[in-house]
Amino acid sequence: MMKRAMRINPDDNTATALNDIEAGETISLVSKSGPVGEMTASQAVPFGHKLAVVDVKNGEKILKYGEVIGLATRPIGKGEYVHTHNVESALLPGAREAK
Repeated sequence: MMKRAMRINPDDNTATALNDIEAGETISLVSKSGPVGEMTASQAVPFGHKLAVVDVKNGEKILKYGEVIGLATRPIGKGEYVHTHNVESALLPGAREAK
């Protein structure tokens, strides 16, 4: 069975892993309305965590649910794990203002 990740909003640049995903695995991107494409994970992504569905530039907004949840602290390639090692929260006090 192909691994899956949910892209909640069409504007999101992340998808949430619906299974543990290993680096190199092809995953099916799904939405509420069904499949929306396939991609390859370049890094392992644990269940419930995010991966980039497009290349993200340093300082660019990280979108989930159609909302800004953080800012990239370095370039993030399509298929990479998106988490605290490469994202600064836009939700926590003291975080940089989302641009």
